Amino acid sequence: MSRYDPLTPSERSERMSRIRNANTKPEMTVRRLVHGMGYRYRLHARDLPGKPDLVFRSRKKVIFVHGCFWHQHGCRQYRQPRTKRSFWEPKLAKNKVRDAAIKWELRKRGWGVMVIWECQVGKESVLRSRIKRFLEGT
Repeated sequence: MSRYDPLTPSERSERMSRIRNANTKPEMTVRRLVHGMGYRYRLHARDLPGKPDLVFRSRKKVIFVHGCFWHQHGCRQYRQPRTKRSFWEPKLAKNKVRDAAIKWELRKRGWGVMVIWECQVGKESVLRSRIKRFLEGT
């Protein structure tokens, strides 16, 4: 246990190992919303950079659903780690650099890219109109 972390290192490690990188709660919420809007998509296309969460091949558009912590959104939900900064800061910074490179590569290949942040998932009406504008190109 550290001064800031109420868990022991082994307890923290066990909890961190349960974090998923696909089929997360925010992603599932977005998938249900998009499907309910009548759009059909593929999941985690391995042939595209970054394996986007939702892929709309006929429209040549992708949606990523990013967690505010892992991708450093900077919103109120995001909190900078207070312990093991020498580990977390480079790791999270690398995530941001990788995200930018993936978006650049997809756009270079002619794909439209949308990022939906975890903190935006709860605002369904706003999210619905954003997704519709993105997918319809209006």
